[in-house]
Amino acid sequence: MGDIPFDLSGGNIVLLVLAAFLVLTVLKGVKIVPQSQKFVVERFGRLQSVMGPGINFIVPFLDVVRHKVSVLERQLPTNSQDAITSDNVLVQVDTSVFYRILEPEKTVYRIRDVDAAIATTVAGIVRSGIGEMELDEVQSNRQQLISKIKVQVAEAVDDWGIEVTRAEILDVNLDAATREAMLQQLNAERARRAQVTEAEGRRRAVELSADADLYAAQKAAEARRVSADAEAYATEVVAKAIHLHGIESAQYQVALKQVEALVEVGKGEGKQTVLLPSNALDAFGDAFSMLKGKS
Repeated sequence: MGDIPFDLSGGNIVLLVLAAFLVLTVLKGVKIVPQSQKFVVERFGRLQSVMGPGINFIVPFLDVVRHKVSVLERQLPTNSQDAITSDNVLVQVDTSVFYRILEPEKTVYRIRDVDAAIATTVAGIVRSGIGEMELDEVQSNRQQLISKIKVQVAEAVDDWGIEVTRAEILDVNLDAATREAMLQQLNAERARRAQVTEAEGRRRAVELSADADLYAAQKAAEARRVSADAEAYATEVVAKAIHLHGIESAQYQVALKQVEALVEVGKGEGKQTVLLPSNALDAFGDAFSMLKGKS
């Protein structure tokens, strides 16, 4: 009776060892990969496979998950580098690059520090691109430079299993001397534009004034022509009246004009007393006598 518990204890130990080995084998052979990662599996130090998201099976004790690589999009830290434009202006460019790993087996076996490698590549491409452009082009065609950086970086990192999703130029900074020179140039350009605008305004004012004078002259000429036509018509009417009715028509017109003239003279302020030459009526009489003689 004393030997039975000993045998059972030995059997339990064996069962426990087998159970532990079985559990360990399952744990070694079954791998659950998260959606945001990929696992790189090696067998005796050599690449065996790349496991995607979900449940995966490997050979226990032979295959080892050596690298767990995130496939989420990453952003490189903002990188600043100096560059010289084609017109010899020193600028400091702040860039940022977004990328994600598509083929982890290339990334882990072909490059040691991905972020540093991409940052160095971007710095070289930025310096080369800006060196082919003038400062004004760098400021105005920033999107063109960004597209160029993205394309060239994508070509450079293709062997690393990386996809460049976005490249950004955050800022282009100038040194103090260059900024001061640009400010002076900007002020001079503003002053020039102001002078041009003022000169154009004066020229336009002269043109409008000349147009106004011409218009006034045309209207005055038209008024004189109309007045002349009216006088000619009135003279013609008077001539016809004299021809038809005799000297009485002329006498009537002269008397009417005399009355109108006297009325106009009496309209002025302080002119209640009107003085006329004593021979004024005689002058009209002589005129009638001359008309009678001509008739």
